[in-house]
Amino acid sequence: MGSGFIVSSDGVILTNAHVVADADEVTVKLTDKREYKAKVKGIDKLSDVAVLKINATNLPAVKIGNPQQARVGEWVIAIGSPFGFENSVTAGIISAKFRSLPDDGYVPFLQTDVAVNPGNSGGPLFNMNGEVIGINSQIFSRSGGYQGLSFAIPIDVAMQVERQLLDRGKVTRGRLGVVIQEVNQQLADSFGLQKPAGALVSSVEKNSPAEKAGVEPGDVILKFNGKEITRSAELPPLVSGMVPGSTTKLEVWRNGKSREVTINVGEMKIANDKIKSGEQGKGELGLAVRPLTPEERKQADVNAGLLVENIADGPAARAGIRPGDVILSVNGEKLSSIAQLRPLINKYGKRLALLILRGDRKMFVPIDLG
Repeated sequence: MGSGFIVSSDGVILTNAHVVADADEVTVKLTDKREYKAKVKGIDKLSDVAVLKINATNLPAVKIGNPQQARVGEWVIAIGSPFGFENSVTAGIISAKFRSLPDDGYVPFLQTDVAVNPGNSGGPLFNMNGEVIGINSQIFSRSGGYQGLSFAIPIDVAMQVERQLLDRGKVTRGRLGVVIQEVNQQLADSFGLQKPAGALVSSVEKNSPAEKAGVEPGDVILKFNGKEITRSAELPPLVSGMVPGSTTKLEVWRNGKSREVTINVGEMKIANDKIKSGEQGKGELGLAVRPLTPEERKQADVNAGLLVENIADGPAARAGIRPGDVILSVNGEKLSSIAQLRPLINKYGKRLALLILRGDRKMFVPIDLG
């Protein structure tokens, strides 16, 4: 169970990716007790945003605010279903902005002290003007419940993701190809900086946009696209928000002086960052798969196969295929690469028999593509 909110009167809903990512079926219950089966239009695990669509019209939609104008100490309100208590309202203040969390470096979180608990995930964070400025996403807790630290995805970040998922079905992000770290006082002194600021480049990926632009380990990135970098955590969201292929400028500190670097922003490649639910077209099973590694083939004692990493609502899910299954063949034809899968599905039409390996047992699973 999770929460969400309507952003468009024709039934577009935002929630957290972790609320719906592993769901076989998604049901949306409105405050007037009407229930709808929802289609997952797309999920983006990096930002933890999911876009749902229900078949309804003339729905009340929230007003979207500007989290950039929110100030620390400002009162905010969350609405959600903590522990299943529907439409619960909690209040607090914004504790901090631009927080970077472990494994979530691409979201500049709003930190609040609003009581957020399991079931609040995906719900709206309102300012005092009744505008949504964030999606309640995470809590920091040693007990599993609220302990005064709640984190919300800024709504401008979420709306950028929503537009890309609705327009293109996937999210693209900019990439430099560097590993960065925070600049503390000691590092600032050693590099001759007046104050601790910027993002220190600790390594540069080979053949990356950064290497091609001449960025070197030891450079301190002070500005990106004209915006000052006060803390290293501010850089990844700025980079990821750039359109791949665009050109921008960096101000870097090197050998005691600043210089300007022009860089062509690359594209971050993430396998299976999007799963569509309920919208399989011809030749689609609703699966995210990858080839087995040599170690996995050896362990499973097979020559080839495709590992099911994720599954959406679709023919494969209805047939009982699970994440972790290994697809060995389609209608008797062995699979050794992803490129073979779609042609084989299209070749045999609506009825397939997949040979899968589950644990140490092989079995045939009939699938009706309908």
